[in-house]
Amino acid sequence: MTEYAHGITSGAVARRLGVAPTTLRSWDRRYGIGPAAREDGRHRRWTPADIAVLEEMCRLTASGVPPAEAARTARAGAAPPPPGVRAPAGTAPAPSSPAPAPPSPAPAPRAGAGGGLPLGRARQECRGLGRAAVRLDAAAMDEMLGSLIEEYGLVTAWEEVMAPALHAVGRKWETSDDRYVEVEHLLSWHVSSALRRVSTARPALRAGTPPVLLACVPNEQHTLPLEALAAGLAELGLPTRMFGAAVPPEALDQAVRRTGPAAVVLWAQARSTANPPLARHVADTSWGVKGARTRTTVLLAGPGWAGPPPAPGMLRPGGLREALALLRALCDAADTGPAAAGAGPAAAR
Repeated sequence: MTEYAHGITSGAVARRLGVAPTTLRSWDRRYGIGPAAREDGRHRRWTPADIAVLEEMCRLTASGVPPAEAARTARAGAAPPPPGVRAPAGTAPAPSSPAPAPPSPAPAPRAGAGGGLPLGRARQECRGLGRAAVRLDAAAMDEMLGSLIEEYGLVTAWEEVMAPALHAVGRKWETSDDRYVEVEHLLSWHVSSALRRVSTARPALRAGTPPVLLACVPNEQHTLPLEALAAGLAELGLPTRMFGAAVPPEALDQAVRRTGPAAVVLWAQARSTANPPLARHVADTSWGVKGARTRTTVLLAGPGWAGPPPAPGMLRPGGLREALALLRALCDAADTGPAAAGAGPAAAR
């Protein structure tokens, strides 16, 4: 590959393997797991052979092998450096023939495939995030998620990296006799934290625009897709009210009447939790002065709403990008401006 002509940077390697750049520097300094050569003695460039050693280091540490022992094993399987290139400080020369590896626990699934997660043909950043999650490497996950959102934008980072990694961890947990539960919990927490950082860095909200209500249907606990939607709406400067998991019907009814939303998004992860009667009730709820009452648009989000909508006029977006486009158009249509703000639901009380 052309990208390997002069080696690749530490940042690119870190994203691919799901480790923080500080971890790479620490491994190089402590255990000699670093690039065999540096351009001009300064710039760190990683060759395919260097990366192969790193992958083995990641695989071993993910399986519970202590870092120092993992480094010895990873280096023992590496090819010797080219003539004239000195080995990193503090390391012994690689043996000419493979040395016996020290005892270690039974090998885990190869980290090169995403830490053993079923990621299929996912992009490299998704595999890196999966590896970091399996290692329970909180610092690496935080750094990767922040750089992914900054480099690719929220929608691409969610649809092509975060969501596939979360789905893979969930599938692994379901088929592994309750293993990987800690991986799913930690990854979910850090994804949620990254999404909330986007929300708190939002631009000024549009004045006079009715909010978008985001709620999971009763008995539904999966909130991360709604958190991604809330972050995307915040980037657009659109106001939201995030009610989260398992919202009781009575509470949702009161929220709709009190806020007069531009739209209500109801999330259902499974068909068993989807609630068509609730969706119809929200769509039929009206507010405003007599003779000029208004209703909201309902978006049915999540795989639980598969099949025809429960009533005409309801929208079912196919993903985050489509949901943001629909909600932006609905907010534009409902934008009354500051002068008419007093004609909202408060006027009907």
